[in-house]
Amino acid sequence: MSPLVSIEGLSVAFNGVPVLHGVDLSLRKGEAIGLVGESGSGKSVTWLAALGLLPRHARVSGSVRLDGREILSAPAATLDQVRGGRVAMIFQDPASALNPVLTIRKQLCEALALHRDLSGDALKVEARRLLDLVGIPDAARRLSAYPHEFSGGQVQRIMIAMALAGNPDLLVADEPTTALDATIQAQILDLLSQIRREMGMAMVLISHDLGVVAENCDRVAVMYAGRIVEEAPATALFDDPWHPYAQGLIGALPPLDGPRRRLTAIPGTVPDPSKMPAGCAFAPRCTVASEQCGVGAPSLAPLGDARAVACIRAEASRRALLGIAAE
Repeated sequence: MSPLVSIEGLSVAFNGVPVLHGVDLSLRKGEAIGLVGESGSGKSVTWLAALGLLPRHARVSGSVRLDGREILSAPAATLDQVRGGRVAMIFQDPASALNPVLTIRKQLCEALALHRDLSGDALKVEARRLLDLVGIPDAARRLSAYPHEFSGGQVQRIMIAMALAGNPDLLVADEPTTALDATIQAQILDLLSQIRREMGMAMVLISHDLGVVAENCDRVAVMYAGRIVEEAPATALFDDPWHPYAQGLIGALPPLDGPRRRLTAIPGTVPDPSKMPAGCAFAPRCTVASEQCGVGAPSLAPLGDARAVACIRAEASRRALLGIAAE
């Protein structure tokens, strides 16, 4: 199946400082892919760049194709049709994404008029249907309310409704459950999964929560310092991570079953983009790094079984994790 979205060699620099380094990623229709990594890894920047949402001083290069059509260098009119129409995004802070002085009806209807060519009573009917769809009670009355009159979970549901206004083929959810308690978080994720199935929509889930990604995604891409360092089917990644960074992320998770074990922490922090180490960016934090790791940044190499890893020491790291003696 040809990809819905294909990102190739996507690079971004702010004020001359590179923050993304040749990101390659593809997504099929109806597929859900998780994007994980520490803050500063480049997860959000990847999709903001792909959709032309970075500030003007950002320098972006590479290729982003939607159904085979280049959109990275597309004119503004084309991007206006793509954003909110073909591709919708739920941003990290939903409260700040809504206009506090406009009613929910006004904001929903604006999105519907722009992407669905609706007007008059049809706008109001569809706005109410969307609020019903995302589980806002008494939707007809609450369309006249303002953002501050809703709880955090309800505001997130409204943002999902606005994202669905254009019947998108792809939904990019950037930390959609941040600052929500566990019960509301589960409700939001169940809602996203239900809507995705019903609409046949693809989804990118950007999250720090590996459990959320494991439960809701078909594939996972692990990002570190502006690069994808491992990509694999979700089950394969969580059962058998190869890259030392992916192993570290999963090792920091408490086990839900089996014997108790000591949680491991990854030493150090994500490097400052202006002070990147030579070679592999993870090498200063890696327990299996060798001198060769400081020579050049490894590229993402396919290993079979739909997996790719950017690490020359992946096999040694995996053997160490499994307690297998080196040959």
